[in-house]
Amino acid sequence: MLNGISPILSPELLNALYRMGHGDEILLADAHFPGDTFGQRVIRADGLRIPELLEAILPLFPLDTFVEAPLTMMAAVHGDCLDPKVEKDYRLAIAKAGADAETKIERIERFAYYERVKSSYAVVMTGEMAKYGNLILKKGLAHI
Repeated sequence: MLNGISPILSPELLNALYRMGHGDEILLADAHFPGDTFGQRVIRADGLRIPELLEAILPLFPLDTFVEAPLTMMAAVHGDCLDPKVEKDYRLAIAKAGADAETKIERIERFAYYERVKSSYAVVMTGEMAKYGNLILKKGLAHI
């Protein structure tokens, strides 16, 4: 056990967060996401929801301040709709972690999202059941 690091973060996930560089992206994927199809590295976080992972990750992980939106979610498919509670829960977790709850979240089309994930550093498969619950985080520079 390490002081100040949430016990829900596995050694594999901590290693990925550490090895990522400025501008690298990591996907916190909902349980429905085809992670093994699109991810270069797949890390399992079964049973964990994305808000609790955000609360554990963000104190250790600086978001990129050199881009307009360091967070990216999938846009709803034509004819479908988003549940606003999903983003609200993520923003609450971001605030609890001490990050800016107003950080911009961009939404991109489903197939463009899949293409973007192909170049992400890792895909973290969670137990998140929320529809359109996937969230990409872009790593920034550490504040010293």
